[in-house]
Amino acid sequence: MDFRKTLLIVGALLLATILAFAGKMMISSPEPAVDRARSAPNPAPAAPRILVATRALPVGTILTPDSYRLQPWPAEMAETIYFLERNKAELASINGRVVRTAISAGQPLTQGALVKPGDRGFLAAALAPGMRAVTVPVSALSGVAGFVFPGDRVDLMLTQTIDNNGSAMQASETILRNLKVLATDQRTNSLDDKGKQTVQVSSSVTFEVTPKMAEKISVALTMGQLSLALRAITDGSALDQAIAAGKVKLPPGADLRTERKLVSDFASRPEDGGQTYSTGADVSVFRRRYGGRAPNRAGSDDAPVASANAARANASTQVRVWRAGVPQAVTF
Repeated sequence: MDFRKTLLIVGALLLATILAFAGKMMISSPEPAVDRARSAPNPAPAAPRILVATRALPVGTILTPDSYRLQPWPAEMAETIYFLERNKAELASINGRVVRTAISAGQPLTQGALVKPGDRGFLAAALAPGMRAVTVPVSALSGVAGFVFPGDRVDLMLTQTIDNNGSAMQASETILRNLKVLATDQRTNSLDDKGKQTVQVSSSVTFEVTPKMAEKISVALTMGQLSLALRAITDGSALDQAIAAGKVKLPPGADLRTERKLVSDFASRPEDGGQTYSTGADVSVFRRRYGGRAPNRAGSDDAPVASANAARANASTQVRVWRAGVPQAVTF
């Protein structure tokens, strides 16, 4: 009897141990992957990115790729007036827009602070304070065959015919230098829809000039033909002369950024004065010798084969002097 009880007790303990071990294994077993995925919290959505200014952008600044950058922005503060990264069409057309209200470094670019080409007031926003916009007609010949783009700098030349004592004299002179091109025809950006620069012959070019220069150009249009001479991007001859003459003065304690800004502002100024010129006599040896008259190859008396002819008659000397291609007799 005691043996049976002992056997039952041992069997009960063994069964309890097995059940306890099985229950422990069931409790500690890992959850299925599907259940874990369902129970895991949803990840937070990525913060949107917007365009912010990389530096201070004053009024009239034309945006270039180095004027802005993408920066994460809190989703609850991302307004519709900002330029969001997901709006690909707007980001593609941001270059060439002009700042209408000043933007500080790190400040988001907004729709109202910029004006794009073609919008009302774009050209007025692109002008520097105190400057004027003036347009001159050009052709393929006088406009450098379409290789003048907005943002380039050119010299303006006037070619005209002058009456010089009855003979026509051709003359050309550079009347203005270092003019900034604002637009060619109605285009303020030379890039096409794919962002590539295209060469296109224009019928007119618009410059940024001072009020006095605008008056000179208006008069020059009535005097002869205007043509453009494209300046090199690295052309700094006028700036070098100004620095040597002490015209660029830095304030005491100016840092490198201030120095660069002063130099850049001076280099971008249009130049009025110091004109150079050429006449027909500078181009052709025949113009220098015969003035405006064609040489007479038959050798008649009217042919200016010598600068002076002398003849003695009645103890007097008569000298024929050629002035501007017209013979004049002088008696001594």
